[in-house]
Amino acid sequence: MTYLIVILALLLLGGLIWHYRRRSRPISPPAATDYRPLLQEHVAYYRALSDDDKKKFEERVNQFLSQTHIEGVGTTVDELDKVLVASSAVITIFGFKDWSFYRLTTVLLYEDRFNAAFETDGKERTILGMVGEGGALQSTMALSKSALHEGFADEASTENTGIHEFVHLLDKADGATDGTPRFFLDRNHVKPWLQLIHATLADIQANRSDIDPYALTNEAEFFAVVSEYFFKRPDLLKENHPELFARLEEIFQQKLGD
Repeated sequence: MTYLIVILALLLLGGLIWHYRRRSRPISPPAATDYRPLLQEHVAYYRALSDDDKKKFEERVNQFLSQTHIEGVGTTVDELDKVLVASSAVITIFGFKDWSFYRLTTVLLYEDRFNAAFETDGKERTILGMVGEGGALQSTMALSKSALHEGFADEASTENTGIHEFVHLLDKADGATDGTPRFFLDRNHVKPWLQLIHATLADIQANRSDIDPYALTNEAEFFAVVSEYFFKRPDLLKENHPELFARLEEIFQQKLGD
C-alpha cells in the first residue's frame, strides 16, 4: 500500500512539473512581416544601406509597428502606409542602437491636409503633420497620408513630412520642443548649435539660402526642416551647408552623404 501511495505521488509530481514547464515555456513572438520589397521600392534611405544595416532597419520597422497602431481617419491604411510611417521613425533613430518611440501609441493618417481642430473640410486646412503635446493626444501623431507618400516618392526634394514630425518627438525627449536636442548634443556644443541656428536663419531671411523658409517659424521648426534636408539630400546639404551637415551628423549619430 505504501509503495502504491509513493508511485501515485511521483506520478502526480511528474504531472505537475510537466504542466508547469509547459505553461512556463516562452511564447514565441509573432513572425516578423517581410517588408523588404516595399522598403526597396519606396525608401531611398533603406536602399543606400549595407546588407547588414538593411536587416537591422527591417527589424526596427517591425518593432515600431508592433508597438504603434496606425489608424486611418476617413481613409484606409495599407501595408505601404505602415511601412512609410515606420520608416520615417526608424530613419531618425537609426544611429541610436537602443532608442524607440515606445511612448507613441497611435499614428492617425488623414487623407490630406487638416486644420488645428483635425478637421479635413472647411478653411485653414494647412497642417501636414502634428505631434500631440498633452492630454488625450500626448501619445498620438497625426499625418497627412498624401504628404507622407510625397515625402518618399519625390527623392530629389529636401522635404519629408514623416521625418519632420518624428524629429519633433526626438527634440521633445529632453522635455522641451525647442530645436536643441540636449539628449543628443554634447553640452559643449549646445551654444555653437544655437549660434549656427541663428546665423542660418538670418541667411534664410535674407534669401541667401536654399533651406525651406518654413524654418523661420521658430527654432523647433528649423531643426525639423533641416533634419528633413539631412536625411533626404545629405549630399546637397553637405555641399551647401557643411557646418550644419557636420552638426546634424553629430546629433543623429549617422554618417551620410559619403
